[in-house]
Amino acid sequence: MQFLGRRKKLISSSQSDLYDHCLQFYGQPPLDNISLIEFETFAVERLKLLKTVENLGVSYVKTTDQYIKKLEAEFLSLNFPFRAEVDDRKVPGVTSEYEKRRKDHISHFILRLAYCQTEDLRRWFIQQEMDLFRYRFGILSSKHKTEFLHKNNLKYETVSAEEKKNLRDKLINSSYGLSGITLEEYDFYRVPFQDALDLVRTRKVYLLAGNAYIPQNEIVTIVLNDFRTRLSKALAVTARSLPAVQSDERLQPLLSHLSHAYVGQDYSIQKNVGKISLEQIDPLSGKSFPLCMRHLHKALRENHHLRHGGRMQYGLFLKGIGLTLEQAMQFWRSEFVKGKVDADKFDKAYAYSIRHMFGKEGKRTDYTPYSCMKVILSNPPSQGDYHGCPFRHSDPELLKQKLQSYKIAPGGINQILELVKGMHYQLACQKYFELTHSVEDAGFSLNHPNQYFTESQKLLGGGQGIKKEVEMSQKSQENPPSASRPSQANPKQAQEEMGDLDSFFQDE
Repeated sequence: MQFLGRRKKLISSSQSDLYDHCLQFYGQPPLDNISLIEFETFAVERLKLLKTVENLGVSYVKTTDQYIKKLEAEFLSLNFPFRAEVDDRKVPGVTSEYEKRRKDHISHFILRLAYCQTEDLRRWFIQQEMDLFRYRFGILSSKHKTEFLHKNNLKYETVSAEEKKNLRDKLINSSYGLSGITLEEYDFYRVPFQDALDLVRTRKVYLLAGNAYIPQNEIVTIVLNDFRTRLSKALAVTARSLPAVQSDERLQPLLSHLSHAYVGQDYSIQKNVGKISLEQIDPLSGKSFPLCMRHLHKALRENHHLRHGGRMQYGLFLKGIGLTLEQAMQFWRSEFVKGKVDADKFDKAYAYSIRHMFGKEGKRTDYTPYSCMKVILSNPPSQGDYHGCPFRHSDPELLKQKLQSYKIAPGGINQILELVKGMHYQLACQKYFELTHSVEDAGFSLNHPNQYFTESQKLLGGGQGIKKEVEMSQKSQENPPSASRPSQANPKQAQEEMGDLDSFFQDE
C-alpha cells in the first residue's frame, strides 16, 4: 500500500509538471480518471474549437487582428487556455487556468483516438492542431517562448544584444521586413542550420558557423515542423493501438461518432411542423435548399425514384424542415407512382420505412436529420446514387457545370472550387449560400443542411413564416440587403446512429 501511495504521489507530481506552461507538445498522455460525461464534453468542445480554427483560417489572414480577436473569443467561451501564467486562485463559477490546461491536454488525446482512423481524418486533425498551435505560440511573450523551447529540449538560445549589434547589417539584409529600428525590438534565435532547412532553402535567414540566425516571427516555422512530425508519428502509433481501445464498449460508440460529430442545434425537434405545404417544396428547393438537397430533389423529380441512401438523407431533411408524417407519405407516394412503382408496391415496400423514420414503427426512435459531417464522411455514393455532398463527392468539372447551371458567377465558382481543392467542403457550401443569397458574410458557421435552410428562411422570410415562398416564382431570386446573425444554440452532440433503419430502405 505504501508503494501504491508513493506511485500516486509521483503521478500527481508528473501531471502537475505538465501544466506549468500554457502550451505543450502533448508528448505525455494524461493519467487522470475522468467520467464518460467529461470525456464526451471535453472532446466536443475541442472539436468546436478546431472547427472555428478551420473556418477562421479560410475567412481571414491568420496573423490579422480580426483573426486573433475571434479566436481569442472562442478560447474564452470554451474555457481553453491561452494565458502564460497559472492562476491558482479559486474564484467561484470561474474555471481555473490549471483546469483549462488539463482540459486542453485530455481533449487533445481524446480526439487523437477519434481522428487517427483514416488518412483524411489524420490530415484534417494535424492541420487544425498546427493552426491552433501557431496562434497560441504567436501570442506568447519572448520569455515564455524561450521557456517553452527549453522545456521541450529545443535548446535554441536568443542572440545577445551585443552580438545582434555586431551582425546588424547582415541580419537586416537576410531577414524580410527588418530595418535598423525594428531590429532592436526583435529577438533572434541561434539554431543549428539542419533544423531550419525550410528557411535556409528560401533564403530567409543569415548563416554563420553552422547556425541559422532566425528572427522571432520565423522561429514558429521550426517549432511547427517539430510539432507536425511528433503529432504525425503519434497518430500512427495511436492507430495501431486503436483496436484495444475500441474493444471497450463504453468508448467505442463515442469514438465512432466523434470523427463526424455534429455540435450544433438539434434538428430532430421539428419547429415548423405542418407549416410547409407540398406545393412549397419546389420553389423552396431553388431558394433555400443546400446544394446536396437541391440535387436530390432534382433527381427525384426527374427519375421519380431515389435509392435508399438518397431517401434517408433527403427524407430526414424534409422531416427536419417541418413535413408531417402524412405529408411525407403523400410526397413520396405521389412521386414514386409516376415512375415504375405502383401504389400497392409503394405501400408494401416503402411506406413502413417512412413511418419508421418518424418513430412510428420498430424501435419508435425519432431519427435525426443528417449533419454535414455525416453526409461527407459516411456512405459515399456509387453509380446511380444521388446522395452525399456535391462538394465532396462530385468531380470538380461536373460540380462546375452544376454551379454554372444555377447561374453562379464565374468568380464565385472559382472561389468555391478553391475551397473544394483545399478540402473545405462545408466552407464551400457556405460560400454557395453567400453567392445565392447575395451577402458578403453569411454570419454563421455551416454545420448542417437544416441550418442552411433555417438561415436562408431568416434572410428571405424575415421571420414572417415560410408561406411567403410559395407566392414567389421559382425562377426569381431575391437579393436581401444584409445577413442577420443567428441566435446562439446550446451545444449538443447529435446522436445519429441510424440503428436498423438502413434495412428498411434497401431496394429490392
